[in-house]
Order: sequence, then C-alpha cells, then structure tokens
Amino acid sequence: MQVEFEFTLPRGYLDEMGQLHQHGRMRLSTALDEIEPLRDPRVQANRAYLPVLLLSRVVVALGSVTAVTPAIIERLFTADLAYLEDLYLRLNSSDSVLVGAICPACSTSFHLQVAPLSG
Repeated sequence: MQVEFEFTLPRGYLDEMGQLHQHGRMRLSTALDEIEPLRDPRVQANRAYLPVLLLSRVVVALGSVTAVTPAIIERLFTADLAYLEDLYLRLNSSDSVLVGAICPACSTSFHLQVAPLSG
C-alpha cells in the first residue's frame, strides 16, 4: 500500500535563503493527525488555522526541507496552500473531489471532478 505521494507546488516555497522548493511528499493522514490539532490553542482561537497544522503533520518533505513546521506552511503562497489542501482531500477521501483548474492554453478557469488517488 502506498502511503506517501510526490507533488509539485504551482509556485513553490521560498525559504529564508531565497531557495525555491517546489517538489515534495505528502503521506496519508491518520486519525491522530486530524484529532491532535483540534486541541491546539491556535485552532481553538481561529478554526481557519486547522489546515496549517494538518498539513505540517502530513507534508514529510518540501524540497530539501525535511522538517515541515507550521511556520513553513504559514509562509506558502496561497496558491500552494490551496493546492496542498486539495491534495490532502484527494489522498484521504474515498469520494471524488471538485478541484479548481486553469487551462494552460487559454487561461480559462474551470472545475474538475477528480477521483481520489490510489496506490
């Protein structure tokens, strides 16, 4: 069973040294990954912070960064955060997911219904 999946961010994480990290790996989520962040005071104060903590638990590498922290997820471009949230849903859901897409030829925005990734 495949538990880790590679991805490429649309923009990439720009670290403090100016290095761009676009390729990474995300693992499947566990029940604890979804329960533990709910106890965090940042989530209790602002529910919108939940994806930051979830992603920092399941993104196992981002370029040469192997310790992906909430602070790193906070510094992602919004397009990259949205991409990782969509990927998280696809990997951990048994249902198909509606994702936003942009045609590379004409730049038209549209939605695609995508089945979950399988190993």
